[in-house]
Amino acid sequence: MAGVTDTVFRRLIRAQGGCGLLMTEFTSSHGVVAAGKAKKPTKTFRYLYFRPEERPISAQLFGSDPVVMAEAARVCEDFGFDIVDINFGCPVNKVVKCNGGSGLLRDLPLVEQILRQVRAAISIPLTMKFRAGWNDRDLVYVKMARLAEDCGLQGVALHPRTREQGYSGCSDWTRIAEVKAAVKIPVIGNGDVNSPEDAVRMMRESGCDAVMIGRAASSNPWIFRQIQEFLATGTYYHPPERERYTLMRTYYDMLIERREADAAGKMKQFATYFTHGVRNGSTLRAAIYCEKDPAAILGVVEQFFARELEAVA
Repeated sequence: MAGVTDTVFRRLIRAQGGCGLLMTEFTSSHGVVAAGKAKKPTKTFRYLYFRPEERPISAQLFGSDPVVMAEAARVCEDFGFDIVDINFGCPVNKVVKCNGGSGLLRDLPLVEQILRQVRAAISIPLTMKFRAGWNDRDLVYVKMARLAEDCGLQGVALHPRTREQGYSGCSDWTRIAEVKAAVKIPVIGNGDVNSPEDAVRMMRESGCDAVMIGRAASSNPWIFRQIQEFLATGTYYHPPERERYTLMRTYYDMLIERREADAAGKMKQFATYFTHGVRNGSTLRAAIYCEKDPAAILGVVEQFFARELEAVA
């Protein structure tokens, strides 16, 4: 979720209700250490910035140097995070080439060194997210979970695709069930949860203790609230088009208020997510992409929804 789950998006999610734990964008451990030593705010510092209303919140780190990872975790604890999470799941080439993310699934002894040194460095809870393995010929998900438990982690999250799969194919939730059966610490399931029905089915089929949602929340920030309602009542809220406009307007206002350096770029990026399911959404996206100024983009959004909402009134 790099480039998505910044403080503005997290606060937007929190405001919709239903989400138990928020997590930062995954952040370089080397960058975090540099940010901790810097005398002025760095780009990485912006990744770690959060407001009190975002709690509980976890700092998500990646890296392959145990000493640097431990120091980065200490910095995150000093910044006030509730949890530190280590990412062993990212499949992106530039991360894997540095032996970060899912690249470390090929070196479990190094994983153990990282976990033990980070666990010893902080007093707040430590968790990790990982994939099933590098490929289907080298599956390590049960070994990874047991290693986490042995090293004193408070929980694990499994995305059951391999690094080789990327985001293709389907998540094999039976692998989550295997991890749940192998350890006593909490197990979080992740992958292909696109609706409240999916979340309930994952928990039923795998026995996982919680569900982690990433990409689906970008286009449906209400999904956490919907899951909560579905569990309680068997039905859930479907936001009308007017609420999509309100959400989009709120997010854009928050970007402008924070004076994001690339507010216009963020607006264009999230236009793709937020217009999902909006009538004539492609027309709105095209108009937004043509603008360069945040205020002009906001004007395009207001004019579009004024016409569309009047048409269905």
